[in-house]
Parts: sequence; structure tokens; C-alpha cells
Amino acid sequence: SKNAILIVEFIVTYCEQGMDMLHAAIKGLQERFRAVVMTALTFILGVLPMLFASGAGAASQISIGSTVWFGMLFATGIGIVFVPSLFLLFFKCVTRHKPFKLRKRHRRKS
Repeated sequence: SKNAILIVEFIVTYCEQGMDMLHAAIKGLQERFRAVVMTALTFILGVLPMLFASGAGAASQISIGSTVWFGMLFATGIGIVFVPSLFLLFFKCVTRHKPFKLRKRHRRKS
């Protein structure tokens, strides 16, 4: 979920800079793709020993490992493919019914 939020943040940032929504979504995904895949792959590879557990308690480790492993694969796929697509779809639905402008975010001065 954190990866999906970062992708959406990048899309919104590019839209605020004047880029159209489709190109902003593509560029935002390109910017975050490598980091998302590296993070997910590290987690997925880290769970592999649970999938191949043996010995005492192996049945529970295998069931937990397979659930976590497939869940992370599924969540990564959703984050990479569906989140930018759904963001574009919802944005088009909102702008179809009423004009929509992205608000400028106010940054705090440190």
C-alpha cells in the first residue's frame, strides 16, 4: 500500500507541474517502478525459506509462508498495474461531472 501511495503522489506532483494526467501516470510509474520491484522482490525472496521449511512446525511455517508470499506477489501486481489505472479512471469520472483543479500543496517552511 505504501508503494501505491508513493506512485499516486508522483502522479499528482507531475500533474501539478502542468503535465497531462496520462503522461503523469506513466512517468510516475516509471519513476517508482524500480524501487517498488526491488522492495517487493527482497521481501518475496526473504519469505522463500518459510516455503521450504522442514522439521518441527514445518506445516505452520509453510502455510504462513505461502500466504505471505502469494499475498505480496498479488499486492505488488495490484500496486504496479491497477493503482495508476484506477487513479486515471477515477480522475476522469470526477472531471467529467465537474471541473477539477489540483490544489497547490502548501509546504511548511523549516
